[in-house]
Amino acid sequence: MLSALNTLSGLSVNDIKRARAFYVDTLGLTLNDDNMGLYLELPGGGELFIYEKQNHTPATYTALNFVVASIDDTVDHLASHGITFEHYDNIPAQQDEKEILRGKRAQQGPDIAWFKDPAGNILAVVEE
Repeated sequence: MLSALNTLSGLSVNDIKRARAFYVDTLGLTLNDDNMGLYLELPGGGELFIYEKQNHTPATYTALNFVVASIDDTVDHLASHGITFEHYDNIPAQQDEKEILRGKRAQQGPDIAWFKDPAGNILAVVEE
């Protein structure tokens, strides 16, 4: 068994200033340190390290999920802050007009909505 003391995940971006504005100002994450990149505190524990990479390629998978109490309230809040949600055609259930996949209703997993950070990395909100 792995005996980890904490968790740390990392993402690359092509513009650290835009990433800082997005993750701190738009998403509201707490910035713990910005000496070598951005060390952000994640809800529930752990950290996210974001670093600038000259030849950055966005993650083509969901790199970070935020578990939320109400996906509708969260999607509405994020949309009011300029975030647009992704639409996918090849998924187990259909997305609604807010681009939320209603997985619970279709018995096909959780309710989830995907969006991208300014560097094109895919993030999601998932209802608990």
